[in-house]
Order: sequence, then structure tokens, then C-alpha cells
Amino acid sequence: MKLNPLQNDRAAGVLVALAAGDALGAGYEFGAPLPDGAEVTMKGGGPFGFAPAEWTDDTSMAIPIAEALLESASGATPSSPAALTMVVRAWTSWAAEAKDVGAQTSSVIAAARRLAAAAGRKVTAADFTAAAADFHARTGRSAGNGSLMRTAPLALAYLEREPSELVAAAGVVSALTHADPDAQEACGLWCVAVRHAVLTGRLDVRVGLPLLSEERASVWLERIETAERCRPRDFTRNGWVVEAFQGAWSAIHYAGRSTVGPAHLRAALEEAVRGGRDTDTVAAIAGGLLGSAYGYTAVPFEWRQRLHGWPGLRARDLMVLGMELGRGEGRRAASWPRAERHDYSMWGRTDALVRHPHDDGVWLGGVRSLERVAELGIDAVVSLCRLGTLDVPGVEPEDHASFWVVDSAVEGDNAHASFVLGEAAAAVEHYRSEGKTVLLHCVRAESRTPTVAALYGARVAGISPLVALEDVRRALPNARPNPLFARMLAEAETTTNPVAGGATRAGAQ
Repeated sequence: MKLNPLQNDRAAGVLVALAAGDALGAGYEFGAPLPDGAEVTMKGGGPFGFAPAEWTDDTSMAIPIAEALLESASGATPSSPAALTMVVRAWTSWAAEAKDVGAQTSSVIAAARRLAAAAGRKVTAADFTAAAADFHARTGRSAGNGSLMRTAPLALAYLEREPSELVAAAGVVSALTHADPDAQEACGLWCVAVRHAVLTGRLDVRVGLPLLSEERASVWLERIETAERCRPRDFTRNGWVVEAFQGAWSAIHYAGRSTVGPAHLRAALEEAVRGGRDTDTVAAIAGGLLGSAYGYTAVPFEWRQRLHGWPGLRARDLMVLGMELGRGEGRRAASWPRAERHDYSMWGRTDALVRHPHDDGVWLGGVRSLERVAELGIDAVVSLCRLGTLDVPGVEPEDHASFWVVDSAVEGDNAHASFVLGEAAAAVEHYRSEGKTVLLHCVRAESRTPTVAALYGARVAGISPLVALEDVRRALPNARPNPLFARMLAEAETTTNPVAGGATRAGAQ
């Protein structure tokens, strides 16, 4: 599908925000609700000993869905038996080494493997569906939250298809492990809401109700209205898919009363975690929908920086999966963001490189300055333009902060431009507080780089961004922030706060 830049950002945000919520909640899983205002961090730990910023089974089960959907992006039905068999085989491999697998999911995987072994073949989607149906028939209960937590990427494969097809597919994918009608309907409603948010930027969990029977739509409307009258902490059985759905929507709705944009995404995920109990799953569910509305650019850098998990992926990998899945064109090895190199040879001079006038531990440069990272002893890079996967050599992934910023004076060309520029300045500050030498760059160091350099300079020198910009211009004579960025600098508040601990002031003038 041909996505506009904002839709592209939103598609890229689905899996990243899902994983961010997941990792945020991992350290609090099964705990009691937290008081209002309690700090929520990606501290790791919890009952299963996850590392800080490591995602759990919620994201690990969503990734194979996204991967299989990418393989079938050439026009095949996303929920075809072949695609679903790819999914369940990946789940089976994951479960053999996972720190945590939900009880119902684990039981279904074990039963499906027995069915396949008895038939003398590898496990298939049909084995999973049969095992899940048997589990439901035997227990009468199979409405855990395990299918809802992983369902969001499915919506990206149905951006050009009818929402009714998406509801049907969501039921099929849910029924691989969770056959209960509540679980299937919850997945359908959430997926349609994700699809709607990617296309429009609006959060509306009711948009899928007309696709249910009148009786079931009435049941779910009452559940949604209950969620909007409550807080996540009020849903004490959020291991059940209905209360997980309600807890996630309650967090989004409650936080949305006082925040918008990236602040809403953050506040809602923290609210979901403070709700307690199955914190990682409720926050993951909420994250998938929030990311689809606000995009990759709305996920805080401090959450993206070390985000990681099975099967050895990081935030950038999830961004690529979401973007390519939303486009519906499969993997494009020769194109950004999967290409190894991004060609800027037609952009003229891109070799600008100077020290920041307020901190000589920060270099300001064009994209060719990346070639000198090792020579200059640069430890961390903050990028404001597109790059290939091999364009930043010798820098650890957590020491490379990449931000989506289009050098355009048209406000609608960037999602959350002011927020992203501020986040980039904060990333420079963060790396300097760790004693790292930092390269801040875009393509030609003419608009994006001086804008962020001025915001950072204001932080370290205790001056206004416009005064800092004049200092930057003396160092970078070609610096000319576009009118939108210049206006944002003028509107930015003057800060007199030095960088934490004074670490970044070393060498400052």
C-alpha cells in the first residue's frame, strides 16, 4: 500500500510501541497496583528475570506473525495455512527456549507437537487449531489474554483489505491457541482499531463494533463503556482477555483526558503498568494501539535505546518489520530501511564537521563525518537522517540514536517535530552524561543538525535556543534551520538547567 509519511511512521510504531509497553511492564508482572505518580521504568527482573528493556512472550509471539505476513505480502491471503504454519513453527522453536510461556499457550503447543509426532511430520497450523479446540472443549475456558497480546501486527497486512476480512483473520489467528469467542472477538476489535489508527491517526476502539452481530456488539459496547469509567487497577482479573482489553483501553482513555500525542503514549503505558497484575501484557496490548495512532517517532528514545528480545532483535528491527508490513511489498533489501548503505552522493557537500561551540565533546557534521568516527574517538552517534544498516561502523547499537526528521517547513511532513527534535537533544545530553564523545549529524549539517545543536547548547550553557543558534552559526556558517524549525526554537523555553551532574560541561565554553 502507498502510505503517506505519517501513515508510514504509524505503521513503523505498532511493534515498537507494543514491545516498549511489554518491556516496561516486565519488571512489575504479577505485582499489586502502584500508587499514582509512582515511577515506572524498564527495570527488568520480575518473576521471570528479564533483563532491563527486554521484551517478553507478548512481543516474541507477535514477531513471527509479522515475519510470516511479510513472506505472504506478494498477494496471498495473510491468514493462509502456509503463513500460519510458519507462525506456529516459530512459536514452537521459541517456546523451547523461552523464559516464560503462558500456561494455556504452553499446553496447546505441547498438544500440537504430540499430534504432529503421532502423524510423523512437522507441526502445522491445523495441529495448533485442533489442540486449541480440544483445550477449550475439555476445560470450557480458553479466554486468556495470550492471543490479544500478539494480535496487533496482523492489522498491518489488512490496510488495503476490508475490515470484515481482518476480523475473520484475527479470529483464525487467535484460534491457533485461544478458541474462545471472547478471545477471537477481542482480537478482531483491537485489530480493526489498529488498522483505523494507522490510516487516520485516530484512536477509536468502537470502530469494529458494526462488524459483530448486534447482540455481541452490545456486549462489547458495555465492556468498553465500563473501561472508560474505570482505571486499569480496577480490572483485577486482567489475565482474562476481556479485562486485559478493558485494562488496556482504560489506560488509553484515562491518560487521554490530560495528555495528547507522545505524552499520551507515555502516560497511557505507565498507567497500564501501574494497574498491576499482568502488567506486561496489558501494556503491550495498549502499546500496539498507541503506536498505531502516534507512530514510531512518539516512542521515547530512553525506551527505544536498549529495547531488545527474542530472536535477537532490537527496536530498529521492529520498526523495519512494521513499515514493510504496512507497505505490503515484502522485504526490500535494496531500499531504506533495510539497505546496507543509503546513497547521499547527489546531495553535494556532506563533509561538514566542527565542534559544538558549547561543548567540545560534541561534533556537528554532515553524513560523511560518519567515516571519521573511529579516527575522532567518537563513542556515540545521534542521526537525524536516513542511514543504511552499515553506515555507522564501530558504534554499539545502544550508542546510536536515530530520529526521523524531515527537513521541511511544512508542519504536516513531520510527526511530532518539536518532540522529536527535543528528544534528539536529550539523546546528546544522555550520551555526554555517560562521558561519551558524540557526533550529531544530518546530511549537510544545514538545518536539522544546527536546530538540535541549538537545543542542546541551550541546555548546557543555560541560554535561550536562539542565542545558542547564533553561536552554532558562527561554527557552522551554512547553518540555516528551515522556517518551521526556526519557529520551534523561538517557541522553546529557555533553560538554565545544566546537564545532569555537570558531566557534559567538560570542555564547554
